[in-house]
Amino acid sequence: MLYQLDNLLTAEELKAIRKTLEQSEGQFVDGKLSAGKEADTVKQNLELSRTAPQKEVLAKLIVGALYRHPLFSRIAYPAKISTPLFARYTAGMSYGTHIDDPIMGSDPYYRTDLSFTVFLTDPNEYEGGELTIQTHYAEQQAKLAAGSAVLYPSASLHRVAEVTAGVRMVAVGWLQSMIRDPVQRELLFTLSNARERLLQSRPGRRETFEVDYVLVNLTRMWSDV
Repeated sequence: MLYQLDNLLTAEELKAIRKTLEQSEGQFVDGKLSAGKEADTVKQNLELSRTAPQKEVLAKLIVGALYRHPLFSRIAYPAKISTPLFARYTAGMSYGTHIDDPIMGSDPYYRTDLSFTVFLTDPNEYEGGELTIQTHYAEQQAKLAAGSAVLYPSASLHRVAEVTAGVRMVAVGWLQSMIRDPVQRELLFTLSNARERLLQSRPGRRETFEVDYVLVNLTRMWSDV
């Protein structure tokens, strides 16, 4: 299942990130350098070098914005989160169908449960470049407004269509969830939404307490910390 996080970045944050990336054009390298064994055969993009001095500041902005968003923690139950990569696609570039590596990082390692893409350019700034994720329900596409993000299961096959004009810029990353099972995460998010509605419409009522009781104790039962 895909989860959309609208307005993840403020206008000021988005402007600062884009300005920094535009000034860093000479520090982008072949995206194959960060790809897994299978993915590097279908990956055609550029990424901000891991050694670029400005990358840490940009990464902190992205991660901070994720944790600040009201839906992120309720969807993801994040335990560990990667340093985001900043990718650039120009005309002719794409990322063919692939699946993300199950284990990433090094000392400590982390399991990839959820992947995220933060869009840094608006849809009208480039043609093509749709992110397509194959879920249990159907293929779903994402080409969101700049500053918005999408979360999806790392176990999903996904691809980025060829950019035919303009420039597509995104920040991408992965996280390990305290709730390993994606079905359990989805159930908890559904319960969390129900609790929020009941807290607004029926505060102090027995049914509100009961939903909260179930949510809290299922989280305790299913969490891996």
